[in-house]
Amino acid sequence: MLKLGVLVSGGGTNLQAIMDAIDAGVITNAEVGLVISNNKGAYALKRAENKGIPARCISPKDYADREEFHKALLAELQENQVDLVVLAGFLVAVPSMIVEAYPNRIINIHPSLIPSFCGTGYYGLHVHEGVLSRGVRVTGATVHFVDTGTDTGPIILQKAVEVHQGDTPEVLQRRVMEEAEWKILPAAIDLIANGKVSVQDGKVIINN
Repeated sequence: MLKLGVLVSGGGTNLQAIMDAIDAGVITNAEVGLVISNNKGAYALKRAENKGIPARCISPKDYADREEFHKALLAELQENQVDLVVLAGFLVAVPSMIVEAYPNRIINIHPSLIPSFCGTGYYGLHVHEGVLSRGVRVTGATVHFVDTGTDTGPIILQKAVEVHQGDTPEVLQRRVMEEAEWKILPAAIDLIANGKVSVQDGKVIINN
């Protein structure tokens, strides 16, 4: 049984999608064992508590510097024996010390088709604002392994979503979540939990 540690900063809709997929049998051989937020007011923590899942707030504000915060975050993951770290709307850069402790065991959901609209500055609504300002017709979401870069790790799954005329960033964000994020994040977790994902020469191989 793969033990997931889900890191989230806000409402936790992707966390909810994961929990729902486990309940529905869409994700097998995995369980959410820990939820961590950098924001004590994050509704994601309440979602976890409602399911009886350990929920922790580890905020940079509570530590003398970033290094101490990073050490506390890593310690919490290790003490809870997390197998796979899932970044589900976690708006804090994951430091190299955690990436190195969990090689190819950290995944992230990004609301665009990487390599488009990703990297520094592209998070949350900023992604969808960028999509609309560029006038592209198709966007989507990507699940990828996390490396020491920003949105540069090996891609696991992607799903395209149409951009509609008249979309606002908020409307497009919701469509991308519903049509892509909430589908491919659980799918990627299920693949990993069942040993169907490997990384070779920096690329993901999926064995069905």
